[in-house]
Amino acid sequence: MNNEIRVRLACELDPDRYSSRIADLLASLGIPASYPQICQLPLQMEAERLKSIGHDIYQRKQEMLPEAADAWLSMCEKAAVSGVELQAVSAFRSVDYQTDIIRRNLDKGLIIEQILKVSAAPGYSEHHSGRALDLTTPGYPVLEENFEHSSAFSWLRKHAADFQFSLSFPRDNPHGVVYEPWHWAWRDGIQEK
Repeated sequence: MNNEIRVRLACELDPDRYSSRIADLLASLGIPASYPQICQLPLQMEAERLKSIGHDIYQRKQEMLPEAADAWLSMCEKAAVSGVELQAVSAFRSVDYQTDIIRRNLDKGLIIEQILKVSAAPGYSEHHSGRALDLTTPGYPVLEENFEHSSAFSWLRKHAADFQFSLSFPRDNPHGVVYEPWHWAWRDGIQEK
């Protein structure tokens, strides 16, 4: 077992160690220690159990928490009956993967404040939990606000709650994240206001 896997497994068993690991990652990326208070996003533990939901639009294997995966697959079937095709763009992401996203954007010359408007810091992405996914539908650009004009978005607004999914980042959300009509998360029975 390599050292990175050992560290990850040890962190999963010890929430304090996980928090410390996340704080170290934030510091290494130039993300202020005040980020959790500013963004008001909860620390997201990485899912330990994952289930395949098939492949995304790029033919990459995608996984979610088993209960969330079942809800997603049921939601896709129900949408299809209504003539709506829901497609996964991204589901579970590890802390390491999220860190790589941030680093790639820094390498492109973006500043951290710009990056954090569109990507949560490592440790704070709902994708770590295995409950969240980014969606699209045929004919719409990926991860673009224009998705809100699709029949898929309209269908989700009416029916996603039936499957315990809700939109995570509506317009003017308190987290300072841009409006993401494509990002939905399984809420395990938690009712949204």
